Amino acid sequence: MKAEIITIGDEILLGQVIDTNSAWLGQLLDSLNIAVHQIVSISDNKDAILHALTEAAKRSDLILVTGGLGPTKDDVTKEAIASFFQTTLVRDEEVLRHVKSIFEKFGNGRAMPDMNYGQADVLACCDVLFNDVGTAPGMWIERDGKCFAFLPGVPFEMKFLMEKRVVPRLADYRAKVSIYHAHVVTMGIGESYLADLIGDIESELPAHIHLAYLPKLGTVRLRLTAMGHDEADVKKETDGFARQIAVRVEDYLVAEKDVTIEEAVVERFTKDNIRLAVAESCTGGLLAGSITAVPGASAMFDCGIVAYHNRIKQQVLGVDEEVLASFGAVSEQTVIQMAEGVKSLGGADYGIATSGIAGPSGGTPDKPVGTVWIAVSGPHETVTQLFHFRNDRQVNIERSMAQALNMLWKLYKKDNSK
Repeated sequence: MKAEIITIGDEILLGQVIDTNSAWLGQLLDSLNIAVHQIVSISDNKDAILHALTEAAKRSDLILVTGGLGPTKDDVTKEAIASFFQTTLVRDEEVLRHVKSIFEKFGNGRAMPDMNYGQADVLACCDVLFNDVGTAPGMWIERDGKCFAFLPGVPFEMKFLMEKRVVPRLADYRAKVSIYHAHVVTMGIGESYLADLIGDIESELPAHIHLAYLPKLGTVRLRLTAMGHDEADVKKETDGFARQIAVRVEDYLVAEKDVTIEEAVVERFTKDNIRLAVAESCTGGLLAGSITAVPGASAMFDCGIVAYHNRIKQQVLGVDEEVLASFGAVSEQTVIQMAEGVKSLGGADYGIATSGIAGPSGGTPDKPVGTVWIAVSGPHETVTQLFHFRNDRQVNIERSMAQALNMLWKLYKKDNSK
């Protein structure tokens, strides 16, 4: 079964709202062995909707549409799809009672606006997907061997309808072929160097196993995707190739499953009873935030200090006033004392420090924008590195975070090998 996702809304096209619905739907469908072949975002107007549905019906078996089912005048999806299916809209009395009950419960005594009556209007040819958690019902239509599901764009409503109303209907359509993914996560090696390193293994992959390179700042995830009729055999064969790759990239290996670097750090440090503390200047607490966003981080994270002002570097982290006066806040000497200071303050095993000029202003001829010093202090030594990123502010910060985690992981692996 080939699936396609269509998201409707000018707010998505303008970048005002990030399309998280498609990502969630893609993961859900993958877990059901339903392959997504295309994702399309379109404007909330009749011509765009008609065109998208016409094209999707040519190439896909399952078309999931989110958004455009609201009560306001800019929501034209229902009129457009009624035209597409050459049918009419009818008022569903059960849905109307539900919509009214929500307004009675949360309307603070105010009458329901007339426009909300239209939320009970559904296509005459559809099966109504009753929405217990919102006012906009979904609609399910089967036509010419194609399945269409129209869902509200509000994420928690869309998820409810997919899990409770749509997924049960897909049981008869799911492929008998199993889809399996194996993952290898690396850090500290570029995509092209990684491809060269494992080129011979990649060339040995059979046709039913595909290797994808998924680069991100500081990391490259490798995903092996296999298809086959025997799930156990597919898993065994794919995991075997993943293990070969993991052994080959041992120096850069972070995990043999689909996790972020932060998740890998939290898991490994927790397992080894290792504590971490972070002192940040140019990254402004974002590094600590990325780690503590991982569930269970409290088992390994001691503290995070955002030491923007030199006074905080001195009074809280113990950086010498003479060091700051002689070398400046953005210097090797300063980040060493910041990393060692926060490690001591938190009673941690490892301390990370970042200090730099993220931009767009603040640079000097000697220390231009993008200059960043990072230090990682471990049980046996403190390592430092100077970076010249020369990007915009946000990218400089993200690169600083990625390199800090890379340095932490390398030092941890070195210490762990002793």
